[in-house]
Amino acid sequence: MSTPNRQIRAVHSDETITVYQAYDPVIADRAVEAQTFVPPFKRERMTWIKPSFLWMMYRSGWAAKPGQERVLAVELRREGFLWALAHAALSHYDHALHADRAAWARSVRSRPVRVQWDPERDRHLRALPYRSLQVGLSGEAVERYVGEWIVSIDDVTAMAVRLREEVRAGVAEVVLPAERPFPLPVDVAERIGATVSAG
Repeated sequence: MSTPNRQIRAVHSDETITVYQAYDPVIADRAVEAQTFVPPFKRERMTWIKPSFLWMMYRSGWAAKPGQERVLAVELRREGFLWALAHAALSHYDHALHADRAAWARSVRSRPVRVQWDPERDRHLRALPYRSLQVGLSGEAVERYVGEWIVSIDDVTAMAVRLREEVRAGVAEVVLPAERPFPLPVDVAERIGATVSAG
């Protein structure tokens, strides 16, 4: 069975969903200690969360890029994540979803969340033929993220480094986080341009 082109895949339960972020050691240490994001994390900047572990590995270079040496797994309340998607605008104009470019621009200006679909990655960080979701939080969304939605923050850098070495060594059975499709209400799926399955 083929993977839908635009589908959220994540570690999730009935109550939570896990997303990933990568930061420098100072921000990461303070976030793990406080179990939320505190200074020098800047609430006034857009912060991007990623449900896909391998896309986070691609973005951070397996936790090797400067400023992204520490990978955090952030467990969020499911209702918070869905609130973000319901208040999102696509980062790029899509003629299938927007009446025109002006309508898309109004949506971007008026909403505190951005979503974009980028090629998913395999364990070698090569692009796959289907997409992975990135979610950018700003303004009210960041305040809710930091103050209401976070259940736990775990430093998973050691796991990332171990998996990187296993992939490079050609280990046949590399055990990645068990991500599975995250179901969306139809109206939310349509808002963010997710693939809506028939039936």
